[in-house]
Amino acid sequence: MMIAQLLRRIAADPLDGMTEDEAFDLFSALLDGGVPEMELGALLTALAMKSLATEELSGFYRAARGRMNRLSPPSTARLALRPLVIPSYSGTLEHPNLMPLLALLANHFGVPVVVHGPLEGHGRIASVSIFRELGVLPCATLKDAQAELAEGRIAYVPTGLIAPALMQLIALRSRLGFENCAHPVGALIDPFDGMGLKLLPTADDAQSECIGGVLVEHGDSALLFRGAEGEAYADPQQRPAIEYFSDGAHQTLFEAEQLPSHPSGLRSSRLPGHADAKSTARWIRDALSGKEPLPPPITNLLACCLFGAGYTDDFNQSKAIVAVRTHSLAAA
Repeated sequence: MMIAQLLRRIAADPLDGMTEDEAFDLFSALLDGGVPEMELGALLTALAMKSLATEELSGFYRAARGRMNRLSPPSTARLALRPLVIPSYSGTLEHPNLMPLLALLANHFGVPVVVHGPLEGHGRIASVSIFRELGVLPCATLKDAQAELAEGRIAYVPTGLIAPALMQLIALRSRLGFENCAHPVGALIDPFDGMGLKLLPTADDAQSECIGGVLVEHGDSALLFRGAEGEAYADPQQRPAIEYFSDGAHQTLFEAEQLPSHPSGLRSSRLPGHADAKSTARWIRDALSGKEPLPPPITNLLACCLFGAGYTDDFNQSKAIVAVRTHSLAAA
């Protein structure tokens, strides 16, 4: 596809989307370095000003999927559980980032966990910073990531190890000043090539519909829900709807929780007083030791993770197991 032609199409009508094959060809060229720098900047800017259609995101994802490095699920995983794959491309500004808490909780149940994302936060509180405070350091190589998984530990894998070309596009955020179309593609990648359970946060209903369509088309396994400031954890004060996708079908595991009409009726959860990495990591340690109560939306999402990973075949059983284990944690 001629870049100048595509730019004219977007300028004339942002709703005139590409077919999936056109999107695949375009993103393949972007990943393979086939677009000159000036045209690349113009194209990423134009794409950032329009909403991606399902066909476009699917084509981008297909192109990235064919250019990824792979990991193997650990052979020691309990009952051959699906690995939990958690993207972290946003970070938080206002709220404590509790995604590392969810990752650690799932890992305590024996679920292999891979977190992937960049190594910088661009002014936000990045998950990688909180993980460092908790003793989980980024892997330097894919071999290191396999070793962490084999030992039953969380593997934080920089995107550059899984998808180097994709990371080059994501890194342009610092030069362009905004996220580009590579960010939603990054969230979709699975280093286990379809064998993982992806935890996918969305920002609004339109994005949920778009990503949900991609998951159905590709038959991926994932939990889709409204994320907290773009990170893959549920708002600890209000549980979002959580949908489970697998083999081209999907079901709603939890409906969205409705807040009381009066502010005085809001559920109070003792959360970190500050959103910085040290304060958040300290609170997460206290929550894991039972000194702080686990927010119900977090434990609800944990139950969904156990069910989707194959810890149990019955979702009600997953909820019961999490309820009992977290109650024991609080009583410890």
